[in-house]
Amino acid sequence: MYKRILSTDHAKTTILIRLMVGVVFLSEGLQKFLFPDSRGAGRFVKIGLPAPEFLGSFVGTFEILCGILVLLGLFTRLSSIPLLIIMLVAFATTKSEVFLNDGFWELLHGSRTDWAMLLGSIFLLIKGGGAFSIDLKMSGGK
Repeated sequence: MYKRILSTDHAKTTILIRLMVGVVFLSEGLQKFLFPDSRGAGRFVKIGLPAPEFLGSFVGTFEILCGILVLLGLFTRLSSIPLLIIMLVAFATTKSEVFLNDGFWELLHGSRTDWAMLLGSIFLLIKGGGAFSIDLKMSGGK
């Protein structure tokens, strides 16, 4: 099981996906603490999620921790799972309303970062950390 979690190929370009996903989630997580009224608990109140104070900190913490792990390429597959869940919840809670109120094209326009983070996280779940990752070194790769 441990080997499967760390397994990855030697693709050098995977670092580009790791940088994209890791930096965005790290930044978004930090902003939930820096700007709680607009990015953290306040945002969760606006979209009607329960326990917004708790959820703001909870989601922000996961975004920061998993973002750092993705950037390092450490437990990349495992850390992409919470990020996938975060993105699926984001779609369900924010984008369905955009679709209903503003239509398909506004949904696509407003969700481009969400799609990139969702697909980037799926990619990392499937492929792992790639050539420049701690996962590769820990799994015995060179």
